[in-house]
Amino acid sequence: MNVIVVGCGRVGAELAYRLFTKGHQVTIIDPLVEAFENLPPDFRGRTIQGEALNQDVLRRAGIAQADGLAAVTPSDSTNAVIAHTARTTYHLDNVVVRNYDPRWRSLHEAFGLQVVSSASWGAQRIEEILSHSQGRAVFSAGNGEVQVYEFCVPPAWQGHSVQDLLLDSREPGHGCLAVALTRAGRAWLPRPEDRLEAGDLLHVSTTPACIEALQKRLQRPEEG
Repeated sequence: MNVIVVGCGRVGAELAYRLFTKGHQVTIIDPLVEAFENLPPDFRGRTIQGEALNQDVLRRAGIAQADGLAAVTPSDSTNAVIAHTARTTYHLDNVVVRNYDPRWRSLHEAFGLQVVSSASWGAQRIEEILSHSQGRAVFSAGNGEVQVYEFCVPPAWQGHSVQDLLLDSREPGHGCLAVALTRAGRAWLPRPEDRLEAGDLLHVSTTPACIEALQKRLQRPEEG
């Protein structure tokens, strides 16, 4: 895939490098040449210094042959104009914009753009973790017969194992399967003997019929 990234700040540099390591052709644009210092030393994509609002710069970046464009500068108005130009002038459908200030999100939505609002998403995610929401469904399969729920491990379960927490999976209709355990921002596939720590995020696949029992179990570790 041939992708143009507009903006070489922290987000743009990380995005460009991730795309590059996946084997995509990447061109990144920024008006400041020093911004390219944000890129890792082994980045081998193209860098173009210039204002992406200038169509000559976009043409030099190869927008006519591009498969996608991401506008991730710190300016919501700049991102919106660049993305709108890519869609209307160059007929590029695969366009994503970064929403920097949540108050400007409606601007992107008015243009019908695909929006990633890191501030809104981050605030929502932090609020969910701080509130210790127990049993929030994050994925549903089929018609909801099986769902993946997210739990924040309470202090009372500190030191208990994953298998201590989960209901007996051998009992029909009452099984729970741990699918991910996240600690300090890093996730892995949990083993039954893995010890829980307060504040861990545990993702469990189970049925709606079993979720209430698991929620009650979280409140009573002495029964584990």
